[in-house]
Amino acid sequence: MNTVSTHSVLNKLIALTNERDVLTLEQSLAEALFELVDASDDDKAKSVVIYHPDDTRKQLLSAIIIGKSAEQCNFSLPFKQLLIDCFKSGRYCTYEQDDQSPVRLYPVKNAKDHTVAIIAIEAMVCDSQLHDVITLLLKIYQNFTGLINDNERDTLTGLLNRKTFDYKINKILVQMQEAAKLKSDKANQVHFLAIFDIDHFKRVNDEFGHLIGDEVLLLFSQLMTQTFRSSDPIFRFGGEEFVGVFECSSHDDIPNILNRFREKVGHFDFPQVGKVTVSAGYTEIFAYDLPSQLIDHSDLALYFAKNNGRNRICFYEQLIADGSLQENKKEGDIELF
Repeated sequence: MNTVSTHSVLNKLIALTNERDVLTLEQSLAEALFELVDASDDDKAKSVVIYHPDDTRKQLLSAIIIGKSAEQCNFSLPFKQLLIDCFKSGRYCTYEQDDQSPVRLYPVKNAKDHTVAIIAIEAMVCDSQLHDVITLLLKIYQNFTGLINDNERDTLTGLLNRKTFDYKINKILVQMQEAAKLKSDKANQVHFLAIFDIDHFKRVNDEFGHLIGDEVLLLFSQLMTQTFRSSDPIFRFGGEEFVGVFECSSHDDIPNILNRFREKVGHFDFPQVGKVTVSAGYTEIFAYDLPSQLIDHSDLALYFAKNNGRNRICFYEQLIADGSLQENKKEGDIELF
């Protein structure tokens, strides 16, 4: 490993530890590893690929690819099986290819030492010193993401917490503004913010106690993570109130997404408590909206849902359009009818 590559990797680590977003951290990690291996390999590194689990399809899918296209990645049956075995065991392993560079599989772990992804490095050269450096980089990454998670996650549910919301939503708004200016494909995507509230949750705490109430919140949050994509951030705002930000291809997607979750909650049997329902209010996000305005709009739609039968979802803009809510343009207030 030469001096230039060492400085480059150290600079990548500086950039890495300046980030607070795990997805961006992963990108920086992959770039640092590619540069490190590429500088050490006379034949040059072929690729660095990060594979994530897709629980709905019970397999691993590539998320970040550096050095080649998705079509060039090895998706042979033996390779897929080795990926799964590496993920389950949490141990380093190597996939040998005929007349090609070997692929080295490194498990990426979280603070609890659970494997959350696999990094596949395809390169001809990887001596013991380079292997040790890669292992140490992954350990640094594991420790740093642990610190981030402790700071930005809700202790009970493991979801993002309220103080992280402003950072995340502002980042999404900036990305939307940049996409609009560049007229990229991302500009055609639509975004929504939804607030979820467990119906009659106070009754759960009063009848069964706060320990059972906490279990309901934990199971409810697990249903959220099982239903929604990992790319759609979910926050616990406090108590029984949760917030989600969703990116969709069309306006027709969001009611299907939210109703699917509402139905999943309604069919779930919570231990000791039984059936529980959820209401939600949501609003469309525009590039130059204020986060406080988005919360207010979703909250008003949620308030309407709670006062009109519960166990339903309501769209702020639709409530305004059909006269169920009326916006006072001068004062910015809303009146309920």
